[in-house]
Parts: sequence; C-alpha cells; structure tokens
Amino acid sequence: MDLSALLAVGQTALELGLICSLTVLALFLSYSMLNVCDLSTDGCFTLGAAVGAMVAVSGHPLLSIPAAMLAGVCSGFITALLQTKMGIDSLLAGIIVNTGLYSVNIAVMSGSSLVNLNKTDTVFTMAKDLLAGTPLESQYRTVVAALAVALTVAVLTLFLNTRLGLAIRATGNNPDMVRSSSINPVFTTIVGLCVANAFTGLSGCLMAQAQKSAEINIGSGMVTIALASLLIGTTLMGRGSIFTRAVGMVLGAFLFRLVYAAALRMNMPAFMLKLVSSIIVALAIALPYLKQQWPMIRRRLFYRSAFAGKGGN
Repeated sequence: MDLSALLAVGQTALELGLICSLTVLALFLSYSMLNVCDLSTDGCFTLGAAVGAMVAVSGHPLLSIPAAMLAGVCSGFITALLQTKMGIDSLLAGIIVNTGLYSVNIAVMSGSSLVNLNKTDTVFTMAKDLLAGTPLESQYRTVVAALAVALTVAVLTLFLNTRLGLAIRATGNNPDMVRSSSINPVFTTIVGLCVANAFTGLSGCLMAQAQKSAEINIGSGMVTIALASLLIGTTLMGRGSIFTRAVGMVLGAFLFRLVYAAALRMNMPAFMLKLVSSIIVALAIALPYLKQQWPMIRRRLFYRSAFAGKGGN
C-alpha cells in the first residue's frame, strides 16, 4: 500500500470516525454515565438520517440538524418511558423501540427505503461552497464533522458538570442514594437518554448527508461499532476527567474506523466486515482484562521456561 493509499485510508477513517464518534459520545452518556444499555441506537441513528435527509430534500439543510436531534430526543424519551414508567428492562426497552423505529423510519422516508441526496443541498455542500478557494476546500467534510464533534464534546463536558449532570452521573452510580437525596431518578434517566439520543440523531443526520443518501439499514450494527469505540477509548484515556474521557471516545471511534478502512483497502469481502467488527469488539472488551492479567501471565511463562530449562539440563 503506497503513501497515497495510506493517506486516503486515513482521510476516510477520520471523516467517518468523527461522525460516528457522536454516537460513541451518546453511548458514553447512556452506558458509562447513566449505566443504561440502550439498544435502540441502530434505529435512532437511522431515524436521525431519515429525518435529516427529508428536511434537507425539502430545501432546509440547516434545519435538518435540529430536526434530527429532536427526533433523537423523541426516541430517547420513548425508551426512557418504557423503562421508568412501564417497568420494562432497559435491554428489552431498547429492543422494542429499535424494532418499532424500523416502521417509523420507513414512514418518515415516505414509504421508501432510500432517499437520494445527490442533487440536494446539505450542510456539507454549503460548507464546500463556503470554503471554496481556501486550503480547506477539499477537506470540507472533515471540517463539518470536526466542528460538530468539538461542539458536542464541549456541550457534553459542560452538561455533565452542571447540577443536573452530576445528578445523572450519581443516578448511574447509585440510584438508591440519589432517591434518598430527594432527586428523582426517573427524571434524570429520561433527561440522560433524551440528550444521548439527540447526539445519535445528529450522527445519523451527518452520516446520511456525507454519503448523499439515507437508506433504511444505514444504522445497522451502529451499537456494536459505538460499543467497540467506547471500550477502545476507555482503554486509551483511562478514568480521567469528563473532557479527557470524551476525547478518548473520539479517538476510539477514529481507531476503529481506521482498522475498518484498512480491511476494506485489503479487498476483504463485504460479508467479512461483520466478523472484523466482532473481533474488534471482542479485543476491545478483553484488552483491559488481559492488561490486568498480563503480569501473572508473564510470571507463569517465566517459571515455565525456567522449569523447562532445568529439566533440559
């Protein structure tokens, strides 16, 4: 693989990694902070893509961003409502919402499974026109994605350090203590999931507009990708401040996409990419455990080699 191919792989990984990192930040809020495993991510991502695409097609590319985020808020609200008011387990609630969103997404796209944005103005085409004649003209997708990620990281960091954000973090750590402190864990759970799914909707909207199309399976496997990126980011940045951990989520998304892009460049069959994702997830989950067990494994290998050496003598 020559230098130009490596740069192309890096560029692709950076663009997709930045866009997908918004979903990773959403999972960071719901899974790491709120301790809720939200399996509606795939459907919510597609919902954001569908809403964003339809609003852009109607001639309002800038409005597609808040519209997609609002759609994500609605998805998060329904998921939280099932958990907190109907007593449904968080895993089952996510599965139920994800299943229902398939029909909702088809309805949003006017009964079609694909919305073409090739001839539609999007936030990316607007950025391309704005950056025309500048050194960043060819990097307009990266600029838009980086700006969205920077704003999201800033908002998330500030939000989680507010009184409400601290209550959400406390709810994830110990809901009984939160309840005894006169804080309503139902309210904090609803707010947390609404904010998280707003980020997921934004991610789906940007992905659809970057790829110039929104199709019904655009969010397939997104929860797996986000989980792997989250675990990679957690391994990289450890247990630092909220800002440090949020930056780790972005780095994790980039590294995941870099491996994914490299696999594509090696002419790997498309049906093998799911296996690649599964292997990355397994390694990301196992890495902290293996890192913890490595001193013991190293001692065992040393004693075995020493014993084998004595036996040979």
